[in-house]
Amino acid sequence: MLEQHIQQHFIDSADLHYQVSQEMSESVASAVYALLACVTSGNKVMCCGNGLSWAQAAQFAAMCVSGMERERPELAALVLDNDALAQAQLGSSLTPEGLPQALARQVRTLGQPGDLLLVISADGHDRALLGAIEAAHERDMSAVVLTGRTGGLLANALSETDVLMRVPHDRSTRVREVHQLVLHCLIDGIDTQLLGEEE
Repeated sequence: MLEQHIQQHFIDSADLHYQVSQEMSESVASAVYALLACVTSGNKVMCCGNGLSWAQAAQFAAMCVSGMERERPELAALVLDNDALAQAQLGSSLTPEGLPQALARQVRTLGQPGDLLLVISADGHDRALLGAIEAAHERDMSAVVLTGRTGGLLANALSETDVLMRVPHDRSTRVREVHQLVLHCLIDGIDTQLLGEEE
């Protein structure tokens, strides 16, 4: 019984990956080009997310700097800190009203025109991430947003120069599984554009 339950997880995940592969390929390619334009112009990628999505954002920033499977020059990327200590240091009160500004303040402090903000959210309704996108626009930065479901508040905040990659599924676990593959596709896409196809 347990083994069948485990196998069903694999089947459900594989089904979703297959279903969204065509639907998402265009937006993922657009995100690769946006990221590539940013880093090849001497700008940096600022990555953010909350909870488990923050861990994925940190991993993406690390792959930009150190690579994934291929040797290449480092790409400028950093992950924004969203823990309580960072919020306190940035002057945010630890209240629901103060929390959304912690990431926005980091974007306004560190972001420069031409930089790019990568945002990861399973449901698209995080107000702290919304604040980061708004701050990025204030700094003449574009945003690449990886989300799930309908895209939520984050999708509605995007401009014409931004890229939305949306996994149309309600279950956060499944959405994050696709997010992980998308992040690998982004790094591989950048590497392929910079270094050519692997033999």
